[in-house]
Amino acid sequence: MPDANDAKLKRIGQALARLTVGPQASLLLAVSGGPDSMAMLDLVVHGWQGPVLAATVDHGLRTGSADEAHMVADFCAARGIAHAILQPHEPISGSLQAAARSVRYALLHAHADCLGADHVVTAHHADDQLETIMMRLARGAGVDGLSAVRARNGRVIRPMLGFRKAELVQYCAAQAIPFATDPSNTSNDFDRVRMRQALASFDAVDPLMAARSASALAEAAEALDWAAAREAALALVPEPDGVRLTVMDYPPGLLRRLVVAALQQVEPEIAVRGPALDRLLAQLLAGEQAMIGNVLCRPDGAGQGWVFRPAPPRGGSFSAIAPE
Repeated sequence: MPDANDAKLKRIGQALARLTVGPQASLLLAVSGGPDSMAMLDLVVHGWQGPVLAATVDHGLRTGSADEAHMVADFCAARGIAHAILQPHEPISGSLQAAARSVRYALLHAHADCLGADHVVTAHHADDQLETIMMRLARGAGVDGLSAVRARNGRVIRPMLGFRKAELVQYCAAQAIPFATDPSNTSNDFDRVRMRQALASFDAVDPLMAARSASALAEAAEALDWAAAREAALALVPEPDGVRLTVMDYPPGLLRRLVVAALQQVEPEIAVRGPALDRLLAQLLAGEQAMIGNVLCRPDGAGQGWVFRPAPPRGGSFSAIAPE
């Protein structure tokens, strides 16, 4: 391969070495058939020593998706790469992009379990990262939200965040790698597409620098998680019907995490978004009680912290806050 491609292989190898559990880790690549994932597939196959597997999720939401999945399958077959086409058991419903994303990851995780793969690998790149940061900035996100697309999130790894979209398209062209273009990527019906179009005429922010900032924020979020876990062992005291937070004078970022930890001890599946959590904290700090999800939250009358318990039947004298 030319020197430029050798440099790309080195970059992908270094990224994978940082993110994987070991040099022989088994990777399941999520390959949609677009230029990003097709470039990733070729680079990983040439730059990784461990087992490389591939899968394409066909949601069946548009004409041509089956052809794209079979294009990936043919490409993999010609190169001896194990590949599977995954399809949801039920039609996608609800918010289209969010529901499709949830189903896609569920299918990939289940397939990785069947294969014994260590990691699910996606092709998110620096331009995706910048779009995500800007979308979340527009919504007033905090540290967690602005850390955007994590390079590693549990089993999922994203080694392409140091690559630009344009160089991946150029790589496919130089290597004669086929790829498909999803028409939804140019549809103004989606917030991400509108943000992408706005950023196309705004070159003051380098996506690679934005990706570095997101990585730094992810590290800050991980540090807060670590600190919150240590403090929770001391400040969260189990009670017969709930949990008590005995210390409230933490810095706001740490206090927010401890409150979320308390809520999850009472209702493990609760997912609290920023504005709802802000309202809850404001009421607790003002000495008021409130209900969020199915958790009643109230200051202890004796000044010994905040108590979180399963909510009683509706009709109590407290305000209800929607978690999302």
